[in-house]
Amino acid sequence: MSVRSDIGRAGVLRALHRPGDPLVLPNAWDAGTARAVEAAGFPAVATSSAAVAESLGYADGEATPPGEMLAAVARVARAVAVPVTADLERGYGMAPTELVERLAATGAVGCNLEDSDPRTGELVDPQEQADFLAAVRAAADDAGVDLVLNARVDVYLAGGTGDPTERLAEAVRRARRYAAAGADCVYPIGATGPDDLRALVRDAGAPVNVLFRPGAPSLPQLAEFGVARVSFGGGLYRAARADHGRMLDAVRAGRDPYRP
Repeated sequence: MSVRSDIGRAGVLRALHRPGDPLVLPNAWDAGTARAVEAAGFPAVATSSAAVAESLGYADGEATPPGEMLAAVARVARAVAVPVTADLERGYGMAPTELVERLAATGAVGCNLEDSDPRTGELVDPQEQADFLAAVRAAADDAGVDLVLNARVDVYLAGGTGDPTERLAEAVRRARRYAAAGADCVYPIGATGPDDLRALVRDAGAPVNVLFRPGAPSLPQLAEFGVARVSFGGGLYRAARADHGRMLDAVRAGRDPYRP
């Protein structure tokens, strides 16, 4: 497996994680949207598992056959010159060695791995997840693959204990454990409160990735908090689908779909 040519792009991607000057990733779902992201001047492309899955006709939650998901990632990576990082949910049941080999073959140099069961939404034991991340890191090292590993922390999605203070503490505990296991970045998805974000940036032990959502802190505010990476997840895909739906309604009603 020839992967040494990817080491430079992985290094570029890792260096783009700058606290206070975040890497902004308007997530793509196919080659066309990836090219649009690159043409707009963004220095890296990230896929969204939900958007890719739905664009392929599957539901989110690892319902996509891994071969189809990885083929979609490969089409994205071939379409652009900038580094690509792939949302791989929890790895589609692949062992770490297989996951690293198949991801490297796509041309992507980074990936997200989440710590909840995609089918049930239940949180995985944090030590089990840390062991999994450490095994992925070891497999990448053994294969000579420079992999930028983004560890998603799903405490806010799962609801945690329900107590905000305990939820934050659990998110920090998981983030620190995943960073110690070899994650380059931690992704407490769903965290939006300014106090929580500041605490996560201060205590997580790795650069922090935040999901941008309507009503959440603005990009300048996230930069002020010290966030290092901002993802849009499936949000742009859902907005594009909604716009497409409005255009279809206009066509069905006999109106010009290109007029506001």
